[in-house]
Parts: sequence; structure tokens; C-alpha cells
Amino acid sequence: MVQEIVTVDVLVVGSGASGMATAVTAASQGLKVLVVEKEAKYGGTTARSGGWLWVPGTHLAKEQGIQEPAGAAKDYLRHEATTHFDERRVDAFLENGPKAIEFFTKNTCVQFDMPAVFPDYHAEATGGQPGGRSMVTRPFDGRALGEQIKKLASPLPELTVFGMMLGSGPEIKHFMRTFKSPVSFAYVTKRLTKHLVDVVTHGRGMLLTNGNALAGRLAKAGMDLKIPVWLASPVTQLVVEYDGVAGALVQREGKTVKVQATRGVVLACGGFPHDIERRKQLFPHAPTGREHYSPSPESNTGDGLRLAESVGGRVDGTIPNAAAWVPASVTTRPDGSKGVMPHFIDRAKPGVIAVTAKGKRFTNEGSSYHDFVQAMVKACEGEPEVTAWLMCDHKALRNYGLGCVAPAPLPIARHLRSGYLKRGATIEELGKQIGIAPEVLQATVSEFNAMAKTGEDAAFGKGSKAYNRYQGDALVVPNPCLAPLENGPYYAIKLVVGDIGTFAGLVTDEKTRVLNAAGQPIQGLYAVGNDAASVMGGNYPGAGITLGPALTFGYVAAMQLAKSEAAAEVHLKVERREAVAIGREA
Repeated sequence: MVQEIVTVDVLVVGSGASGMATAVTAASQGLKVLVVEKEAKYGGTTARSGGWLWVPGTHLAKEQGIQEPAGAAKDYLRHEATTHFDERRVDAFLENGPKAIEFFTKNTCVQFDMPAVFPDYHAEATGGQPGGRSMVTRPFDGRALGEQIKKLASPLPELTVFGMMLGSGPEIKHFMRTFKSPVSFAYVTKRLTKHLVDVVTHGRGMLLTNGNALAGRLAKAGMDLKIPVWLASPVTQLVVEYDGVAGALVQREGKTVKVQATRGVVLACGGFPHDIERRKQLFPHAPTGREHYSPSPESNTGDGLRLAESVGGRVDGTIPNAAAWVPASVTTRPDGSKGVMPHFIDRAKPGVIAVTAKGKRFTNEGSSYHDFVQAMVKACEGEPEVTAWLMCDHKALRNYGLGCVAPAPLPIARHLRSGYLKRGATIEELGKQIGIAPEVLQATVSEFNAMAKTGEDAAFGKGSKAYNRYQGDALVVPNPCLAPLENGPYYAIKLVVGDIGTFAGLVTDEKTRVLNAAGQPIQGLYAVGNDAASVMGGNYPGAGITLGPALTFGYVAAMQLAKSEAAAEVHLKVERREAVAIGREA
């Protein structure tokens, strides 16, 4: 039974980047907007993310003198998306992406930094670029959120140090070189001191970085526009009137509230990383739906997809890769709970290799996480489990860390006790520890070491690609990704398949309208972010290909909603004029 009715222009379901981008843009156009969030905190997956956005052709790139060849980005996406290249949606993304970035950076506190060099993941492919497309959210002072900082979702614990978020790129390098560089030591000391003061004073660190900074900045932009955000308020049903979506039923504070949305409902619920049944259907490596490990919020259970399907929407299950894959490891946190650690950059470091359960290398370890998992799945065909082991020697472990294991001087004993990190005095002993034939593992390492000493990986080309080299160690020559494993003891961490967002989503058009089985828009229903099928066609072209389209299509949806009523008003005026004319004739 409906106990309250609220009327707005736009109802946004979800408070991650795509939802808040929609809300902020729509409100800036004078629309009355309401955001409802299932969780008790806002920020969604965005708050746990790296905070990178992939958007070609922005003013940020041009300000650095980076000018792309005409049509290069479209050529690149055509190469990446292959059979699922949707020209209209790609054109909408490439046209509106720069507009969205300009809108946010010039009108709100949402700001980004563009590194001069951050290559596309397949920079050598047609249309690929060595830089100018990936940008990272600028760090943000959480104190600007006031009391609302307490309701911001936390970053992923596995990606923090002492609960402190590290900014991508230069900051991580400073922490890795703390005891090797006086400059880095001074930087780290200052950063840690400020963080500890914040924890004592505010109960948490106040310098937000990466995805937490993006979630915080979008929240502040929403606060500045006085956009209400209802937390712990899940949508249970879409309201259909006159053959279109006219609102939704929301559970809030023990009541059923009918939210009437005069212009439309926008689904931004974060996809389905924790929907066991849909994983079972769409993840080949997870036949029961449970052989998968996602660091995304556990509340991301595919609500948006089911809501849309209930009114005729459909999910594109034909995308070659149903999610943005990432190799992950499962760790035990100090409180005894389990955590999922995504492995983004450690695989590319010198002195690190990956082997199957049979002890053989199977791919270029420095490839993107999405590519790495595809190779891992292929290498494990016919095996009872899709898994691999990430290995290194003592020197590499203490220089760069591995998974949840931080570099020196932080201790490793806890990870050894929990079994997360395996150790052997020799390669053969490590093989016994992880269930691989010692002689096979020794042969694999010996073969790799011989190549590493030459600086060329003849087997898989580690260090041969621009993206490999970017994630390696520039101080190691001639190949920043290669070094032999020869300084015992030796270590290994078990890798499993995870994701950083789902790709299979609702079929939408270039205006973000959800389409029915006949390919027609469902009136009043829109989908953005991971609730919409990926515009990348199930591939992963570069850093930020989830958040870039999320912000862009949130902007597109809002601008479409702003136009929709104007068009409706024109239509209504015509109808009224015609009715008056008919009345006079009568």
C-alpha cells in the first residue's frame, strides 16, 4: 500500500558516478531531481574504484598539446568492439564525452588531472594512442562534505595503507621508494602524518583520492544543487501508466513511497556483479555462478536489470565478455572477514611471473587485467578450476609488493600465517607448497630467467607493449618489466577470476533510452553506467572505460530529459491549439 506520494521531474536510481552525473546535469538544467540509493551509504562501486575516466578528445588533452588524428578514437573503438560496435552509441560517446568533461570541470567541483602519458591498453592497435585519453579524478578534501562525509562509502580496504587511500601514479611510486629516495621519504612521512591527524580528529582520512574522490566530488556537486539523496531506499517496482514508465515504488523508512517522475526514471544500479543467477548464465568460468570473486559492493545484485525487464527491457547477453575481468586474490582481513584484492599493476613488475596450476606460463603478465583473465580462462580449459599463481622472488616482493602484501618495510608475517602468501626457500619447495610439480616449476622459472637476462621475453613479450612498460619499473633496464627470479626465498599468491564491473547490460539507444524487444524506446525509462550494455562491446580499451562512459551517458541522459519536456510542451500546445480550432469550427 502506497503511504506517500512524491513528484519530481527525474528519479535517479543509484548514487554511483553515472547516477550522480545524471542528477547533477539534470538539476543544472532546472529539473527537480531525486536520487534514491539502496545502500545506507552513497557512492556505489565508484567509491571503491580507481577514479580513472577514458574520454578521447577532451579540452584537458588539448591543453597539454595532445591533438588526436581525426577519426582515430572511432577507429580504435571499432577495432576493440568488433562484432558489437554500435556506431550510433559510439558516436554519441565520442561527441558528448568532451562536452561532459567540460561541463563538470567548468561548472562543478568535479575536477580531473590528465597525465601526459598513460597509454591505451592496446596502444599499438589501429587508432590507439600513447596518452591523452585517460584522466584521474583530482584528490578532494573530504571536509568539504561536512557531516555527509560520514555517509560516503569507504574505499576498498585492500587498496589502502593504514586505511589511507593512495593516489594513482606518482603517489604509489613515492610509497614504493620510501627508503630509496629522500624526496619520497619526505613525501610519505608528510602524507602519513596528515592522515593520522585526520583519523584522530575526524575518525577517518580526509584526503579523498581515486574513486572515493570522484564519489565525493559528485556528492558535493549534488549538495550545491540541493539534490536530495535518499539512502537505504531501494526501488521495488516501476510504475507504468499510459504505456510508459511514470515513476517507481520506493521503500523508505518503513513506508512505501510512490515517486512520480514526470520526465523519466534513470536506472544506475551498478550492474549485476553479485547476481548469482545471471553470473551462472553469462560467466563461462562460473558454471554455478559462485566461481567468481568481485570487489564490487555486495548490494550490486542486478536490480536495475530486473526492473527494466519487468516492463519489457532486455539484457544483451551476447557481448563476448560479460564483465570487465580482473585477476583477483582472496585475502583474510585482520577482523577475520574475507576481502577480494584486484591485481592491477603488480603483474607487470620485473621479477614477477604467472603460471597455471600445471606450472606453465600462459600469457604476457603485463597485459591489461581484462586481457590477462581471458588468457587465464583459456589456459584452464578442461581444468576443474580457473586459477593461476602469481610468483616472485624476495627482491621483487620487498621492492614492489604483491597483491595485498605491501613492499618493505611493512611486514609480511600476517599474510604468511593466513596462507594468503605462500613461501618456499627454493623454487622446488615453493612448488610443493602450491601443489605444482617442483621440477616443472623450476624448468619454467629457469627458462624465464634466461630470457629476462637478455631483456626480451621471447615467449610472451612481457615489456614489449607501451602499457606493459608504463606499469613496469623505469629504473630497470633494458626492459622495465623483466628481471630474473633468483633471490630466494620465493613467494606465490593464488589468482582467481574477478571483475571491476559488468559489461552485459540493458539494450539502450544513443540517447540512453531503454529499448524493448522490438527495438523501440520504453517511454520514460533510461539506463546508464553498468546497467546499460557497454559501449565498448565487451572489451577494455584503456584505463577508465567504465567511468568515462558513465559520466558521459549520465550527461547525455540528463540533457535528453531536459529536452523531452520541452518537446512535450510543444506537442501539448499544438494539441490545445487544434482543440480550440475544432471547438470554434463546431
